[in-house]
Amino acid sequence: MKFEIPPLPYAKDALEPHISARTVDVHYEKHHKGYLAKLQQAIGGKPLAKLSLEDIICSPGDQHVFNLAAQVWNHTFYWNSLAPGGPSQPGGALAAAIRRSFGDVDVLRRELAHAANGEFGSGWAWLTKDAEGGLHVFNSDDAQNPVRSGLTPLLTIDVWEHAYYLDYQSEREKYVKAVVDELLDWRFAEKNFGA
Repeated sequence: MKFEIPPLPYAKDALEPHISARTVDVHYEKHHKGYLAKLQQAIGGKPLAKLSLEDIICSPGDQHVFNLAAQVWNHTFYWNSLAPGGPSQPGGALAAAIRRSFGDVDVLRRELAHAANGEFGSGWAWLTKDAEGGLHVFNSDDAQNPVRSGLTPLLTIDVWEHAYYLDYQSEREKYVKAVVDELLDWRFAEKNFGA
C-alpha cells in the first residue's frame, strides 16, 4: 500500500494566533512528512508495506515501525482534530455521551487539558470512545495510539515539543489552553463518535 499524507485541512496560517503558520509549517513539512519518509524506508519491500497504517499499528512486532506508523497516523488525526475560527460546541449523540461520561463539556475540557499537561515528556492527549459508547480521556507516551487498544479516537492534542515550542517555548499549558478553548473541532469528534 502506498502511504500518503493528506493535505492540511486548512491553510498553514488558519490556526493563528493560537498556532503560528511557522509552527504548522515545521510540524507538518518536517516532522509529519519526516515520519512518513522514515516509515517508507523501514518497510519498503517487506510484507508490512501491503498493510494499512491501522493494521501496522495493531500488529505486534517491530517497535520502530510501530512508532513511525503511529506518528504518521497520529499527526494526520491531530490536524483534523483542530479547526480554525474559534470553538464549536459538541452536539447530537456526542453531546449526550459527554453529559453521561463527564457531566458537561466544561468538565471534559478540563480533563483534556489535565491529560495534556500531565503527559511527562512527549506524547498525546486523547478523547476516545469504547465499544459501549463510553468516553475516556487519557494521555499516551511517545507514539502510543488508542487504536491499538481497541478504542475509537475522537480528538487528540499533540504535546510533543515540536507542536508548540516555537510559539510557546516551554509553556505547554498556554498551548494546551489555546487548543482546548479555541481550536478543537467538535464536528470532527461527532463524526468519529458516529463511525
